[in-house]
Amino acid sequence: MVSFGRLLIVLGIALIVVGAAIAVFGRLPGDFVYKRGNFTFFFPLMTSILLSIVLSLLLWLFRR
Repeated sequence: MVSFGRLLIVLGIALIVVGAAIAVFGRLPGDFVYKRGNFTFFFPLMTSILLSIVLSLLLWLFRR
């Protein structure tokens, strides 16, 4: 049960860090926006990569 509590704390901290980065920078470099007339396409490539790295590290830490 203690490891579940640690997991929740670390996930909360990670969400705060990612949320703060998005709030400060708006979009990250590497996030693509395509606007044409009434159509807008947003593809968060860099955000997806960073989120994948953070989640992979967290899962690796808690498997040990």
